Amino acid sequence: MYTKFEPVVPMVRNAMREKEKIIVEVSLALVFTALVAGILGTVSSLVQTNRTISSAGSITGIGVGIYWNSVCTNRTSSINWGLIDPGSNKTVTVFVRNEGNTAATLSKATGSWNPSTASSYLSLNWDYTGQNLSVNQVLKVKLTLTVSKTISGITSFGFDITIIATG
Repeated sequence: MYTKFEPVVPMVRNAMREKEKIIVEVSLALVFTALVAGILGTVSSLVQTNRTISSAGSITGIGVGIYWNSVCTNRTSSINWGLIDPGSNKTVTVFVRNEGNTAATLSKATGSWNPSTASSYLSLNWDYTGQNLSVNQVLKVKLTLTVSKTISGITSFGFDITIIATG
């Protein structure tokens, strides 16, 4: 003999099964979304650290001339560093001539970084060792730009280099 509640019990069971099924499906969807987000984040990170960045910048001499050739006939006012990979460096050779009236030593400065955060990821070094440069003496100088492997958010940059004669 049926009570008046017995037909309701299968309906309640079915509703509970549907609710459990929905909970499982939503849980699986959330796990899948988290996995996809993690994979995309990793791929994005790999792409970002393996991409190249490009640059061009100015170079100015104070008391010196900056040239591409040792006979100082091809003056330069800019350096195009080309494409550079994160974690690598690029070296450019210039010739610096003392165009002042006295022997001098050299110093270098960088500035006007664009974007300003680029200076946190890039460094410029040179092989100049502090020797005196006599009047009209020409010195071969290698400028090396190093890009941090952790560079982020920069696809192109620019900065100014100034080489200063003191003496």
